[in-house]
Amino acid sequence: MVRTHTVVAGETLSALALRFYGEAELYPLIATASGIPNPDVVNVGQPLVFPDFTRYTVGAGDTLSAVAQRFYGDAALARFIAGASGTNTSASLAAGQRLIIPDIARHRVVAGDTLAALAARFYGNASFHPLLATVNGIANPDVINVGQVLVVFTGRSDGFGLRIVDRNENDPLLWYYRFQTAAVGWNPGVNVLLPDDYRTSGRTYPVLYLFHGGGPDADFRSFDFMGIRDWTAGKPIIVVMPDGGHAGWYSNPVTSFVGPRNWETFHIAQLLPWIDANFRTFAEYDGRAVCGFSMGGFGALKYAAKYFGHFASVSSHSGPASLRRDFGLVVHWANITSAVLDLAGGTVYGAPFWDQARVSADNPVERIESYRNKRIFLLAGTSPDPLNWFDSVNETQVLAGQREFRERLGQAGIPHEWHEVPGGHIFRPDMFIRDLDGIIARLRHAEIARTTDELV
Repeated sequence: MVRTHTVVAGETLSALALRFYGEAELYPLIATASGIPNPDVVNVGQPLVFPDFTRYTVGAGDTLSAVAQRFYGDAALARFIAGASGTNTSASLAAGQRLIIPDIARHRVVAGDTLAALAARFYGNASFHPLLATVNGIANPDVINVGQVLVVFTGRSDGFGLRIVDRNENDPLLWYYRFQTAAVGWNPGVNVLLPDDYRTSGRTYPVLYLFHGGGPDADFRSFDFMGIRDWTAGKPIIVVMPDGGHAGWYSNPVTSFVGPRNWETFHIAQLLPWIDANFRTFAEYDGRAVCGFSMGGFGALKYAAKYFGHFASVSSHSGPASLRRDFGLVVHWANITSAVLDLAGGTVYGAPFWDQARVSADNPVERIESYRNKRIFLLAGTSPDPLNWFDSVNETQVLAGQREFRERLGQAGIPHEWHEVPGGHIFRPDMFIRDLDGIIARLRHAEIARTTDELV
């Protein structure tokens, strides 16, 4: 939901722009979104909206109507870009000029809609309905017609236990957020990679949650560093890449001596609903997939089973699928790495005695029925480097565990796609691209929202 504010004595738009955006010069954006004709005059009690935006650098031959067509699919909405940029619709643009493109959505009025109800829905406050009327040129706010299309200013905001403490939405495709959350004792980051046409299509998209592996250098940026933009170019899917800790194992640990490190809570109870509330997604089983590499591949398998109704597709790229085999080697590895890298001696599964119920709840080979009716993609390397103990120990265990998992899936009659390929414990972009095509084919396809409670 977009950020809002009610004016109190002594406030100015430039001061509020500095507070909310860090730039006083963005006051025309607030004025435009809030339907204020003179930004030098604001009144106590006046409702204000603070939408998110994109900065656009004008190219040779650009016009406001052409830019509006590109970003909104409607040249008639150029007035919002002009207002937010402190210019007017008749002004000529110069190459190199910077424009502010407010984030908007459009709502088609259905029977029973009122401006007050829509203001409560989109702005969190029914009393903001005069603002909706002004922005949409509605003379009588008590009268709106079925089929009428209304412009609503949008933005990402706090919610679901998450408070945004840092953000960057200037990149055309990759948006970054950092959150404060009681679930994790430091502020985890998230990258959200948007489809090429997200800003202009008006479509709703499926979502892939993509989890990084473990290690001291692994974090939410890992896939961006490896080239995720190239792998997903032209693909109609949103990719969400969150922090998972250096050795968080996509779990709420049994013990931690450095404060909360509840990654499972952060991902499932907080981030997932926040994404659905702030982006055009299909908030349903057929709208989500989960995938990961190494530790993240385990996290994907774990979440897909434990939260069966959340994900229609699960992919594990060199992720362990069996926790108890070989005297619980994976559990020991999770405990040791988490103790050293994340928990200051705490452990994911407990030591010296395991929380056996926790192990069973997380263990893919003990949750076989939970994978029924899902698309399943498994990948493991067959020839790790024998001179590299890390590579050899990891992928040898991954391969054996995935074979055990596949055997149990087969015995249960659960279809799955699997690949054993040369090499060791590495991420393979070519196989991810292959996997991604299968994910998109399985999920609900991107489309213009049709239902009465969606944006158009």
